[in-house]
Amino acid sequence: MKNKLSVFTALLLASTASHAADLEIHVQNLTQGIYFTPLLISAHPEEMMLFRTGEHASAELQAMAEGGNIELLANQMGNGGANNLENPAGGLLEPGMMASGMLSNDEGNASLSLVGMLLPTNDGFVGLDSWPIPSEPGTYHIYLNGYDAGTEANNEARGSGMPGEAGFPVPPPLEALIGHGGTGVTTEESNQTVHIHRGNLGDSNATGGKSDIDSTVQRWLNPVAKVTVIVN
Repeated sequence: MKNKLSVFTALLLASTASHAADLEIHVQNLTQGIYFTPLLISAHPEEMMLFRTGEHASAELQAMAEGGNIELLANQMGNGGANNLENPAGGLLEPGMMASGMLSNDEGNASLSLVGMLLPTNDGFVGLDSWPIPSEPGTYHIYLNGYDAGTEANNEARGSGMPGEAGFPVPPPLEALIGHGGTGVTTEESNQTVHIHRGNLGDSNATGGKSDIDSTVQRWLNPVAKVTVIVN
């Protein structure tokens, strides 16, 4: 009996040590013309979450999905015992490019999540929800979808990007790629919970039409990102 307990204890300690190991993380933007705002990657207790499909977005998630602000979510997760990797790209992650970083998991957190706004969208974001961190060392690949926060109508028109204000932000790298003068695709959002994004519709009119988004450049389908996690 004593030997069995010793073996069990050793396995438990080994599993805990694996979860506590640093994680090497690579995020690749798989889209043709969508930019990711600064990413938040979080190793956290399994009872926490950054978002959950089918549920209403929190105010913190809304701020990220509509304006790219990850500070509120990062503070919320950090205060709950999570280890965060913030903005590994050092700004916008361009189409086709990869961002990498090390995420310390010294708290032995069991789940990994990721969010970052998709530009140009009204309240779209790339997301990973509570992926179980493996106990076995190795290299793991995850493909991520684009989600709609359900907090703003997808009018596809320029705006401030502030929560509660219509329109999406247009930072300098996108200025030459985005049209203007669009009247707006829609003024309603029928699904006000977090859900899979329909993708941009866009149009071919850069100085009018309904959308300020170019349908030949900024349309996209899932998946929008590939994450590689190396567990040491």
